[in-house]
Amino acid sequence: MMMTTDNDKGKGPIGVFDSGYGGLTILHQMRSLLPAYDYLYLGDNARAPYGSRSFDVVYQFTREAVAKLFSMGCRLVILACNTASAKALRTIQQHDLPLIDARRRVLGVIRPTAECIGGITQTRHVGILATEGTIKSESYVMEINKLWPDITVTGMACPLWVPLIENNEYDTPGADYFVKKRLDAIMRLDPQIDSIILGCTHYPLLLDKILKYTPRGVRIIPQGEYVAESLKDYLARHPEIDAACTKHGTCRYLTTENSLKFGESARTFMHEPVSAETVTLGPVD
Repeated sequence: MMMTTDNDKGKGPIGVFDSGYGGLTILHQMRSLLPAYDYLYLGDNARAPYGSRSFDVVYQFTREAVAKLFSMGCRLVILACNTASAKALRTIQQHDLPLIDARRRVLGVIRPTAECIGGITQTRHVGILATEGTIKSESYVMEINKLWPDITVTGMACPLWVPLIENNEYDTPGADYFVKKRLDAIMRLDPQIDSIILGCTHYPLLLDKILKYTPRGVRIIPQGEYVAESLKDYLARHPEIDAACTKHGTCRYLTTENSLKFGESARTFMHEPVSAETVTLGPVD
């Protein structure tokens, strides 16, 4: 349980939200790079996955999760979910935050990845593997071309990858077929691709198989390290936000599903025992 001191009043942990388990890959990198901070992770596992849901529903669910984390003291929330970042982040930043508390911040995972890609690709042809919702939103295309207008972006939805991971089938021989199929398909669409962004936080668990079927010379880019580095840079540039984050090196886990089930699955992502608490999310006024 997180410690609270008189000096911590008005401060709180860094909130990390995902529709399920995938955001734990982001959290793991954040804790590795910034271990002094306190973190509060919330997985909306009971309503996952978000990938095929409408913009309105993803916005509603994400808004509820952000409100929950704010109510528990978070001054900064990271949407460690590509679908939520693609479908809800901008509306929350522009519409909700000014009404809730203009001093709080909500950040996503798409822009940090877009910022790094210009210094990685040589051919200026980039691929995105992600959920159907993230691909249809074209958020990566817009963010990358805003920063790097000379880069050609090709997206490919991988609708079966998250279910494979969520059902602990990601390390089975059957997963090879689905991984190879999507990698072959995106390379057929644009053979000049030299960098592929894993635009879903679940996908690093498939990394061994992805690398197995990736053509030689093509670089695979998981998001975790870039998002963590971006957070470190953000806190350095915004000392008022950094000062609002408590620093006792703790981490708490919340889920809308069964807490024991969450703990068992989360251990795979965090490489350590995980104890979680079950919470409910509901409509926000």
